[in-house]
Formats: sequence, C-alpha cells, structure tokens
Amino acid sequence: MIFLADRAAVDDAALLIAKHGGAAAFEAASRANRSRAVGNVAHFCRWRQIERLIDLLATDYACGTVH
Repeated sequence: MIFLADRAAVDDAALLIAKHGGAAAFEAASRANRSRAVGNVAHFCRWRQIERLIDLLATDYACGTVH
C-alpha cells in the first residue's frame, strides 16, 4: 500500500494525470529522479509515492481490504 503525507500529493497526482495522461507515472518518476540527483531525499520519496498513487488509480481492480 502507499502512504500519502497530505492532500497535496493527491492534487499533484491529479494534475499530472490531467496534463500527461498515460505518461503521468513516468513524469512523477522523472521528478523523483531529478530530486534524487540534487540530493533532495524528501522530494524524491514524495514523488515516488505520487508515482505509486498514479499507478494505483490506473488499475481496474480493488487493492487491500474491500468493505
């Protein structure tokens, strides 16, 4: 499962999906890699989580417990 620290992560995921469509997860991964390259661990982790959220939103099946 994914961890989201705040609502802004969901907003950023939605923005990337709207702007990049099917390549949104790739864009999030690219941003994570750029953050890692400059030594920004916090942003690296944040963009990786957003990438995972985008992948989760793109699936057609339920993940985890379904109530």
